Amino acid sequence: MIPYRDSIPCLHRPWITWSLIVVNTLIFLLLSMQSEAVERVVFQLYGLIPARYGAYFGYPEWAQWAGYSGTDFTPFFTSIFLHGSWWHVIGNMWLLWIFGDNIEDRMGPLRFLCFYLLCGLVAGLLQVIANPFSTIPAVGASGAIAGVMGAYFFLYPFARVVMWVFFLPLFVEIPAIAFLGAWVIFQLYKVTSGLGAYEHYADVAWWGHLGGFIAGMLIHRLFIVRNVGKQTET
Repeated sequence: MIPYRDSIPCLHRPWITWSLIVVNTLIFLLLSMQSEAVERVVFQLYGLIPARYGAYFGYPEWAQWAGYSGTDFTPFFTSIFLHGSWWHVIGNMWLLWIFGDNIEDRMGPLRFLCFYLLCGLVAGLLQVIANPFSTIPAVGASGAIAGVMGAYFFLYPFARVVMWVFFLPLFVEIPAIAFLGAWVIFQLYKVTSGLGAYEHYADVAWWGHLGGFIAGMLIHRLFIVRNVGKQTET
């Protein structure tokens, strides 16, 4: 099943959510117009490669050989705006579209943007710590969006998420806590089933997903604007 929409109305126009969707999509479109060689270079420079921080986590030889500076931490942020495929960017932006507006309502635009980026940073950090020998660039907004979902999990656990039954003209409603809980269980399954398979396993940042979600659950209260955008769960 695929989430279609949620039941919580948005009180204010979610300018940051919309802007993030536009920016991520435009970057993907611009990059898709380039050659594979250019795309590879962009991912190597601006994607998050855990092994480039070997001085901190145990692979300094590769980082030195590849010429990476262990003090350049910009990829922790730039990687959030890169995506590897149409399905990757569409899936991420769709989840941001569904859950982002309500969290932005509760935080306000600037606080929401800071929260989003901080969750992405924590997600990237956990991915690096969990998979320190990977030389595969980790890209995508999944960790930051997972943080948004983690906040939603706490703020609107009993909101209704309308799910489309794939390939059928059928829609069902389930509590947000059920959808997001199932999502977390799937991430945990992927993490535990991939333990020890560093290089092969690094094509999807499952640890980053979990890190972002946990960060969103733990820190979202710090960004809430009291009595702004609070909605009744229906």
